[in-house]
This record gives sequence, structure tokens and C-alpha cells, in this order.
Amino acid sequence: MTMIRPLRAAFELAWRHRPVGTVSAAAAAETPAAAAVVDCAVYRDGLRRPAPRDPAAAIGQARRRRGAFVWIGLHEPTEEELAGVAEQFGLHPLAVEDAVHAHQRPKLERYDDTLFMVLKTVRYVDHHELTATSEVVETGEVMVFVGADFVITVRHGEHGALGALRRSLEERPARLAKGPSAVLHAIADQVVDHYLEVAAAVRDDIDDIESAVFADTRGSAAQVGRIYQLKREVLELKRAVAPLDRPLQQLSEASSGLVHPEIRSYFRDVADHLNRVADQVTGYDALIDSILQANLAQVQATQNEDMRRITAWAAIIAVPTMVCGVYGMNFEHMPELRWRFGYPLVLVVIVTAIVLIHRGFRRNGWL
Repeated sequence: MTMIRPLRAAFELAWRHRPVGTVSAAAAAETPAAAAVVDCAVYRDGLRRPAPRDPAAAIGQARRRRGAFVWIGLHEPTEEELAGVAEQFGLHPLAVEDAVHAHQRPKLERYDDTLFMVLKTVRYVDHHELTATSEVVETGEVMVFVGADFVITVRHGEHGALGALRRSLEERPARLAKGPSAVLHAIADQVVDHYLEVAAAVRDDIDDIESAVFADTRGSAAQVGRIYQLKREVLELKRAVAPLDRPLQQLSEASSGLVHPEIRSYFRDVADHLNRVADQVTGYDALIDSILQANLAQVQATQNEDMRRITAWAAIIAVPTMVCGVYGMNFEHMPELRWRFGYPLVLVVIVTAIVLIHRGFRRNGWL
């Protein structure tokens, strides 16, 4: 907390004195965010224009040309680096604090003339065999600041890179010409498409677990750990997917000067894809619960069967134990004690009783 309070104070000071015009070359030279910049470009009429890599100089160039905007990509910037960007672009300190510390839920917030959106990125982790400790879904985050003439993306995690997306958009200048909201839509669309890919891969793991559980009709306690781990990973995917529904609905319905009217319809398409993923993930969660219950029922049935067998054999062994116990008391007047065939007769009686009891248990399915 001692580190966050001075940082927040600096952000609030920068917010009160945020620039609204061009940026001087001296200020651009002092910007500390250049080290965290993955890419920085100025776009005008949907085409990429030559621009300096420094964010302050780039936004200064964009603001000197009508209809131009700058797209800056940052990867895990430090507090100092993001504070410098916040000062140049007038970002709200609360949004900047969220972008620095990450681990946020998907959300959409508006601060005056800036939109701040958080999206959870996901990646399927390949594995040879699912175990009780396997990581199936790896998550990261992409934060997007959208203004009238800028887009700033802050990425956390080793996946979810936006380089290929940027190149794809640059090949469609008509889309980029619609402004920063077109970039926001493209990022949201890519994130949701990755949800679909990961959901399909997770379905294969669920099918493997389901086949393993029902192939072993006796059930296996070892499967419980694998099923529970897969359920945790599905819940991780669900935490990324479910909260994003409301932000996409807001972008597709609300009239905002920061979202181009034609782009709103594209957000509706992304929301439809997200609903499909959400339905799949909800179904996966319920299916895993059913598989877990089926496996536990199999294990319980196996235990009950084993107990019946143990009980049956205990009843069979009780017959010779009882007879031998009676004759082992060494009484003087025992049945057929002095008869020559008394001992064989007792053995025959014991064997006959055992056979009859064993036959009865087999007939009833206990053995």
C-alpha cells in the first residue's frame, strides 16, 4: 500500500493536468514508456503512416492530422512506464492502476472521453495425458484504452500477442478507417475466437475422461483427481468467458461517440459468439459433474460388492470354525468321540455345509 499511494497521487496529478494538444519534442524525449512498447503506429484513412516509436511523439503527430489515431502496444509495463503514458494521454488513475496490477475481471468502464476494457485471454496447454496436476487452460489479460485519437493495449502474460492481429487489420484499411473502436472490436473478436478454440480442445479432454471412467465399470478412485483438476480448469475458462457478456452488450447497444455506429453491429456478432462459448462451458461444467458422480457411484458399487464377498466368505469360514471350536473344548463325552469314522464324518459334514452355503451365496450373486 505504501507504494500504491504515491503512484495514485502521481496519476491523479497527471489526470488534472493532462495534455489536450500536441506534445513537444522535449516531453517526448522524456517519456519512459519506450522500453515497454511492442509497437507504435499512426493510422490515417486506414493506412499506417511513418511514426516515431515513442508514444508521446506519436500522439503529437496524430493530433496534428485530422482523422488520424495512434495505436500503442505495451507488454507488462512497469508502474513508471505506464505512469508516463497516462500523463501523455490523460488516462484516469484508477484505470491505470488496474492495468498495472492486472488480475482483473473482464469489464468495460468509461472515464470521461476514454473507454477502458479488460479482456481475459486464454490458451490451451498441450499435454500428453491429463493428470491430477495438469494445467489445461492458461489465462492472461489484455487491457485496452480507447480515446478519440488513440488506442493503448496493455498485455499481461506470454500469450495473446496482437502483432498478427495488427498486420491483419493493416491489410483492411476500410475497417481501420473507422477509428480506434475498430481496433477494440478486432481485439475482442480475436479473444472470443480463442475461447472457441480452447473450448473445443477442452471438450476432447472431457471425452477422454468420460471414456476412461465408463470403460472401467468397477470405477477408480484415481480418476477423481483427474476429473476434479479438469473441473477447475473449466471453471478458469468460465471466469474468463462469463463476465465479458455485459461489456459486449454495452458496446453493441449504447450510443457512444467513441464507438463507430457501424462497429456496434460487429460487437453484436462477437457477443453472439461469446454466448455460444458460454453455453458450451456451462454444459462442460455440468457434464464433468455427471462424470464425477458416475465415477463415485462406480467406486461405491465396487466397495459394496467387495463387502458382500467378504461377508459371504466370512459366513463360509464360520462353519468349520464353529465345529472345530466345539471339538476343541476337550469334553469327555463328545459325539462319536470313540467311533472309528467319527473324524471323517465331521469333515464330511463341514465340507457339505460349506458347499451348500457357497452355492446359496453364488445363487444370490454374492460370490
